[in-house]
Amino acid sequence: MNYTIFGESHGPAVGVTMTGVPAGLELDMDFITAELDRRRPGRDPLSTPRRETDRPEILSGVFEGRTTGTPLCAVIRNEDTRSGDYSGIQNTPRPGHADYAGHVRYGGYNDYRGGGHFSGRLTAPLVFAGAVAKLLLRPYGVEIRSELSMLGGVADPTPEQVESVIEEVKADGDSVGACISCAVTGLPAGRGDPDVDRNVEGIFARQLFAVPAVKAVSFGAGFDFAKMRGSQANDPFIWEEGEVRTSTNYAGGINGGITNGMPVTFQVAMRPTPSIQAEQDTVDLKTGQPAKLSVQGRHDPCVALRALPVIEAAAALAAWDVLNL
Repeated sequence: MNYTIFGESHGPAVGVTMTGVPAGLELDMDFITAELDRRRPGRDPLSTPRRETDRPEILSGVFEGRTTGTPLCAVIRNEDTRSGDYSGIQNTPRPGHADYAGHVRYGGYNDYRGGGHFSGRLTAPLVFAGAVAKLLLRPYGVEIRSELSMLGGVADPTPEQVESVIEEVKADGDSVGACISCAVTGLPAGRGDPDVDRNVEGIFARQLFAVPAVKAVSFGAGFDFAKMRGSQANDPFIWEEGEVRTSTNYAGGINGGITNGMPVTFQVAMRPTPSIQAEQDTVDLKTGQPAKLSVQGRHDPCVALRALPVIEAAAALAAWDVLNL
């Protein structure tokens, strides 16, 4: 099952076209809308004040409530755009953002308003696609759960700590990064192989790195493996309820690129939002001279706060691929 995301942050709409969706899936629009609401901006004072209803419109691939097997296309209208906020960055790329890379890649014809196609706004159709994948996974008992595991250096932050950190960076005109931990349960042992296109870590990583702001992905113990001995890192096998299991899960449910029946666990690190009011150094692309930039507009002080359903969506798409290997 493949998908293509289209649209720009300040264009008429963003959307997704999915191919390879099995025919006959009952499209639970209440569930899909609930998933989109988890990501929707304007619901939390700690996120961007941009307000969008994020109600998907199905253009093709569904008849009488079920998928037809032909390309499934959905659009989500952009309703609360303020393009004038970005008039000052047309020739002064934001440090950390894709403004300059996109300018070079597309010969200066890229839509810079709100980040254009590189905006976090494009994660809305990704959540739609992931919700479809979750519906496909339901009959197989595959479930996905995520949580905020670090915020600005604070591990497993409480709601009070989250609010404190966010208010601090907002007062400084700044932003902050975070980590999200995720677990996929229900994938059977033996799926995947060491091949470059079929190893399970690679399949998940490919989907996760398509999420804007994700800059690192690790599985199981991740970078903590560098601190461990083999006697600590190895997961002992046990016999449990008629199946081979492991008493620990440092491997994150994957050995040799193949699922071992334990939950597939991973962590992603998300960079701080590049669009900040604090003054930064940049260059004027017209003159080649140094310039100063203070980004105006409405931005998340921490993109990870609305990213849990986004990471789950990417994981669901990966899990469906793994299940069908």
